[in-house]
Amino acid sequence: MSMTETIEQRPTSGRLQSLASLRPFVGRYRLQIGLAAAFLLLSAAGALSIPLAVGQVIDRGFMADDLARIDRWFWLLFAAATVMAVGGGLRFFWVSWLGQRVVADIRSAVFERVLVMSPEFFARTRTGEVLSRLNTDTTLIETLVGSTVSFGIRNLLMLTASAIALALTAPHLAAVIGGLIVLIIFPVILLGRWVRLLSRGAQDRVADISARGDEAINAVQTVQAFAQEGREIGRFRDSVEAAVKANVHRIAASTVLIVLVIMLTFGAVTFVLWLGARAVLEGTMSPGQLSQFVLYAVIAAGSTASLSEIWSQLQRAAGAMDRLAELLELESDISQTDQPVALPGGPLSVRFESVSFTYPSRPYQSVLCDLSFDIAAGQTVALVGPSGAGKSTLFMLLLRFYDPDQGRICFGDVDLRKLNLAELRRQVGLVPQDVVMFSGSAADNIAYGVEHADKERLQQAARAAHADEFISAWSEGYQTSLGERGQRLSGGQRQRLAIARALIKNPSLLLLDEATASLDAESERLVQEALDTLSRDRTVLVIAHRLATVRRADRILVMDQGRLVADGRHDELVRSNPLYRRLAKLQFLEG
Repeated sequence: MSMTETIEQRPTSGRLQSLASLRPFVGRYRLQIGLAAAFLLLSAAGALSIPLAVGQVIDRGFMADDLARIDRWFWLLFAAATVMAVGGGLRFFWVSWLGQRVVADIRSAVFERVLVMSPEFFARTRTGEVLSRLNTDTTLIETLVGSTVSFGIRNLLMLTASAIALALTAPHLAAVIGGLIVLIIFPVILLGRWVRLLSRGAQDRVADISARGDEAINAVQTVQAFAQEGREIGRFRDSVEAAVKANVHRIAASTVLIVLVIMLTFGAVTFVLWLGARAVLEGTMSPGQLSQFVLYAVIAAGSTASLSEIWSQLQRAAGAMDRLAELLELESDISQTDQPVALPGGPLSVRFESVSFTYPSRPYQSVLCDLSFDIAAGQTVALVGPSGAGKSTLFMLLLRFYDPDQGRICFGDVDLRKLNLAELRRQVGLVPQDVVMFSGSAADNIAYGVEHADKERLQQAARAAHADEFISAWSEGYQTSLGERGQRLSGGQRQRLAIARALIKNPSLLLLDEATASLDAESERLVQEALDTLSRDRTVLVIAHRLATVRRADRILVMDQGRLVADGRHDELVRSNPLYRRLAKLQFLEG
């Protein structure tokens, strides 16, 4: 699926062919499917034996006044019920297990695919939409695999077998009920398409609820700061009401389908029973045959009614699988090379060669224009420029969140596109201005970028970042939970933990989106000391907002409207470049 066409824009079929996407997830569990099928057949055989046993009890027991035959047939009736119960129970266990396992695999596959998408995907797609598909749609698939398919096959088998039994018991009556059942199938198919379309719409409205709630909750402080709780509650309520309305329409359509099928089916059974009663009175049919025929007719009618409901569920599941398949078919814009080149150890040199770039979501605005510069290994280089100059975009390109439209970016002489993506990002450390913390412990957040980190390595990184002093003061130390998105931390604590997280990776290239811009003087001093430690023996590229930062840099690159307009040291640029001089006066010297 193309990244220029989002999952919310793409038209979907919602047809049963969509369920073919389940094949790779179900096919890996052939043994469990075989067991479920075997017990399904056992259960169906038991259920189909009951009408035969009842007919024999009546004709060869009651009518013949033979107590021994009555006893034998009742024992056979009990045995058939036992087989049906045991087979049904074990079938339920294995299909339920299969449903849980398949849905777990689908959720993992969807999450894995979404997590490797480039930022452009998330710029175009609501997070709540993805979460809805992971939760709501997979629940429908769990119902499909864990019960619907099994019940559908069982009822289809029961309908087929009972139809054969009806034909053997009373061919003339079986022909009548068969013709009636064929007439019932047509409204089922027509109404089923209606239900499918309404189900897809209902699922989309539920996704809107997730998207609206996720957006408001993640921005709850902004909502409260602007006193917009009422507005957000109203918007959320509108989304909920739209979902309720869509689901009511779906339920109404399903209700019409179920009522019509049950009414027609049991009407047909009643009509055939009336014909059978007349046949008994005329002597062309025995009471046992009529009882056997009626029970088989009830099984056939019940199976037909169940199949109509199952058809409706299949339509809903097809819509859900269609939506999940969209995510599973996603392809990231950032491609991986099959034969990656290894990076050398130590600090990395960086080279931009005639790089031009435009964000796909903003094709009308060029962000970088024919940008070229070199950074020697081990240098600390500051990026300076007005808002919108393209400074943060450089970081995005160095992390390969995007690829340049023209030109290339190299570490040493190696184009970034020739590197393994995970290895590239392991060699790059990032300390952003807006730090993201996870809901785990302090240790979990510091060690986030490494596979394994023992206590000594954690503490060493924390001490270098001046974070050990406040972590050690907590009652649970490094195992202290930081709360949702690190809500328990101050700004300075967040920044120092982010530095510790970068330090523990020991990166060859360090990207700093000035981490001290919004801190108080004491926090800034501690964070700056930590940054100085972090910058040793590695190449550093820093977006600068403070005079202290630019004076520490070996070079300063001045950017404006996506172009490099000056390159030098602070004192030199103050004298020679009007833009830098103005920025220094308005921004750096005030800081």
